[in-house]
Amino acid sequence: QVQLVESGGGLVQPGGSLRLSCAASGNICGATGSGWFRQAPGKARELVASITYAGATDYAETVEGRFANTRDIAKNTVYLQMNNLKPEDTALYYCNRKLHPYYNWGQGTQVTVSS
Repeated sequence: QVQLVESGGGLVQPGGSLRLSCAASGNICGATGSGWFRQAPGKARELVASITYAGATDYAETVEGRFANTRDIAKNTVYLQMNNLKPEDTALYYCNRKLHPYYNWGQGTQVTVSS
């Protein structure tokens, strides 16, 4: 079972940037790729970005053009660069495999966008 540790969250003003990291104890991408998910209070967890082993990326419409998902295969680490952050981006962010079966979820990293 791959262990996942997310980091890099924090409090940022609207328009600001953050870079999230996800360190995995093994290959997180696998055959279907890895994903960044977020869950806001009272809402379901949603997939916002994904990347395949080959490096192909996909984004939810709400973050397209503002977020960038990258990975370092040698380090088993995936990153999420978040620019032009908006209050609606406030959520707990997680990484995992893009599709079922998921690994055990990490603790996530909190992103709060507020002035």
